[in-house]
Amino acid sequence: MVSAETARNIVGIIGNVVSFGLFLSPAPTFWRIIKRKDVEEFHPYAYIATCLNCMLWIFYGLPVIHPDSTLVVTINAVGLVLELIYLSIFCWYDRQKKGRKVVALGLSGEVIFVAIVAMIALLAFHTHKTRSMFVGILCDIFNIIMYGSPLTIWHKVIKTKSVEYMPFFLSLANFSNGCIWTAYALIKLDYYILISNGLGAILGLIQLVIYACYYKMTPKKGEDVVKPTEVQLSGAAMA
Repeated sequence: MVSAETARNIVGIIGNVVSFGLFLSPAPTFWRIIKRKDVEEFHPYAYIATCLNCMLWIFYGLPVIHPDSTLVVTINAVGLVLELIYLSIFCWYDRQKKGRKVVALGLSGEVIFVAIVAMIALLAFHTHKTRSMFVGILCDIFNIIMYGSPLTIWHKVIKTKSVEYMPFFLSLANFSNGCIWTAYALIKLDYYILISNGLGAILGLIQLVIYACYYKMTPKKGEDVVKPTEVQLSGAAMA
């Protein structure tokens, strides 16, 4: 019989694989930027926000905050590296250089914010339970915000009666990711991973239902266009 710890590790590894796929989802966008040597109308905000989310979850998973969370640390460390690569490509091909300032200020502010959070967590709280609560609440806040980011796309889909701007596989991956990390959190109860990812699974399901409702109404186009939702990485990619 498989132990709870073994089951949790298996689910966590599956979650890492799915999350890694989500972190890779913006790759076509940046390949387009590299080929055209121009960032065009793309913005770095989603990637900067994802960096903060990754940094917070990495800190949450450290042994001094929440022990036995190695898989949370590994996937978010990989995600952080990928996001920094995306931002580096963006800055390199940003001809007007306005985006470079946004990236520099955004990342600098995030590093300072995480450093302050780390100081408060380590100096003001003295048990794993209280440290996990403090950092976990912050992680949930940002994760829920990022899980809710497709809400604007839902409005557009319903208004235009077209799923052109809602890629199916990205929606499915978001839903799967939320479900897997919810299961991971339930095996060895972790409220902070459970809350944001449970909500993320529900939002992902709603997104799939909306897709199913408007799929047949969407006019077919032969153009190879990068959709706006492919440019943004949902918080679903995080544990």
